[in-house]
Amino acid sequence: MILPDLLLYAACYGYHGAMGQDYFSDASAIRTEIAVAAARLIAEDGATYGAAKRKAAKQILGDDCVSGEFLPDNTQIEDELRIYNELFLRDSQPSRLQHLRQLALVVMEELEQFQPYLTGAVLNGTAGEHSEIHLQLFTDNEKDVEIFLLNRNVQFDVSELPHFRGQGKKVEVISFMRQNEGIHLALYQPDDLRGALKVRSGGRVERANVDAVRLLIEQDERAS
Repeated sequence: MILPDLLLYAACYGYHGAMGQDYFSDASAIRTEIAVAAARLIAEDGATYGAAKRKAAKQILGDDCVSGEFLPDNTQIEDELRIYNELFLRDSQPSRLQHLRQLALVVMEELEQFQPYLTGAVLNGTAGEHSEIHLQLFTDNEKDVEIFLLNRNVQFDVSELPHFRGQGKKVEVISFMRQNEGIHLALYQPDDLRGALKVRSGGRVERANVDAVRLLIEQDERAS
């Protein structure tokens, strides 16, 4: 029985042979092509990983030819984004990243009582022109964060996003501007922190506390 993904690939690309090395090689090449296109969309347009992946897949495979077999994961897209930054933005991206990390540290120090952790592109080093600062706070009471900001005359919006644990759970997100940069605070319970500090595949960390961000900035300054 031929796998559904292979049938889809055959329809799109006229493949008629048995599933073998050529199929998997071509699938890998398509994933790479989509990852490269998605990275460009993230860097140039500020697209999210999900939106960039979908748009890139549509550009390359067409409306009816998108299958999970040919979609890169976020790690592959992140790797291609690093390559894009090095090739095309090496004169501007490092200083942009340093600025966002320094601002993130200021905000984290202000919010230190809520156990702030930096995450996203500002942490992993791929932040560019369109990137914003994403922090995760771990607190017993979400309202305490809102009161803290209101007492400092910070105007903010409230929204939701899926919990990093999945399972249909959502968390509150507080968003505001600082120095013309977007700041987003995702509010989690303290117990969530226990499962949050796992290292990603390849040894990549997904979040960093105040001390770790200070160290990143020191490393940035030594490298510049």
